Amino acid sequence: MKDAPLNIQLLLTGNEIMSGDTVDSNSALIAQRFGEAGLGVYRKVTVGDDVALLRAELSDMATKADLIIVNGGLGPTIDDLTAEILAAVAGVPLQEHPQAVAHLQQWCAKRNLQLDDANLKQSMLPQGATVVDNPIGSAVGFEMTVGRCRIICTPGVPNELAAMLGPIAAELAAHAPQGLGRSIVRLQTFGLGESTAQQIISDAVPNWPSEVELGFRAGAPQMEIKLSIANAADRDAQRHCRETLEGLFGDHIIGEGDTLLAYRVLELLRERGASLTTAESCTGGLIASMLTRIPGSSQGFHAGFVTYSNAIKQSVLGVNAQTLADNGAVSEDVVREMALGALQRSEADYAIAVSGIAGPDGGTEEKPVGTVWLAWGDRHTIRTRSLVWPVDRALFQTMLAAAGLDMMRRFLLGIDAEPRYFAQRQAR
Repeated sequence: MKDAPLNIQLLLTGNEIMSGDTVDSNSALIAQRFGEAGLGVYRKVTVGDDVALLRAELSDMATKADLIIVNGGLGPTIDDLTAEILAAVAGVPLQEHPQAVAHLQQWCAKRNLQLDDANLKQSMLPQGATVVDNPIGSAVGFEMTVGRCRIICTPGVPNELAAMLGPIAAELAAHAPQGLGRSIVRLQTFGLGESTAQQIISDAVPNWPSEVELGFRAGAPQMEIKLSIANAADRDAQRHCRETLEGLFGDHIIGEGDTLLAYRVLELLRERGASLTTAESCTGGLIASMLTRIPGSSQGFHAGFVTYSNAIKQSVLGVNAQTLADNGAVSEDVVREMALGALQRSEADYAIAVSGIAGPDGGTEEKPVGTVWLAWGDRHTIRTRSLVWPVDRALFQTMLAAAGLDMMRRFLLGIDAEPRYFAQRQAR
């Protein structure tokens, strides 16, 4: 392999991407996984399901790139054209690949399905192609070399692509030139906005080192801060920049890579051999849902209660009727009683409770739309806070569910400092 970074290009296929019916998240996933392996993507192109256009684009790419990742078009339908296009570009016929047939037979057998002609289409690969394992889907990936260019074809189904990228990126990185290649540190944060984070960094480090590229990826509920370098010689500078960010944002940093708030909370619970319960009103069970999306969550998540009406808050969690009458459902006393009731009924060690006004209706001058009370803690210590998050209903639920998890994370870590968003979202 030549002593320079690989020229890696992506060819995304599908009319559904061109029409906007499907949002292209796959190219971002490929770039991200490759970046973590020290590999950069030089160029990407998206083309619809047109034989002539795809053939022309792939032929042209193959004269310039070292590696092409073709994504999409491997399925059983008439518009799945990738095998046909690659065969034409390579100047070879399609032929039934025995390894692909065996994969299809096993895939169908596991699902008690009949292997039909439509599925068998996925076993017709360019002559000389090598199968790339797809551990999830019916369509195998495949690869071959055209001229000096290696071409790897992958499925467009996102979870299938994700399952295949790890081995592909690892194999490519293992043969990359030493001292070259991109390295990215990705820090996951909660409670920071892009502009706020950038201003804090600019004030603290006015002469940011040019060899370390600083990047942000805003999302709901987390924000990612990236530190990228192009050469191994700059790892010390990258490490120093990371230490700087940890000093500036320490308790807002959840973890590295793809770490989610829910994962971090469950990890802390497992370390303690402890369990968590949730009592939710305005978030409708979203906190429990975030937790149970994580494999192995049963080790730390004990039970979740969605008590939307006042009557259910009383009958299920034991919230006092007088407390509700005197203070209303969105109040400190009510979320405290919700948390304590959930702890008692679930016999868990820790609890998160939330009650608020998600909108668009239901607000008052005293408690406008976006008002919420959070409670978190254990049987001995229940902490509470009122916030106002005046955003649309779905975003309100997402951010408040994350805030509940974040406060539990902080509680488990013994962090007493208030997060920045408390000051920004405090009730007036």
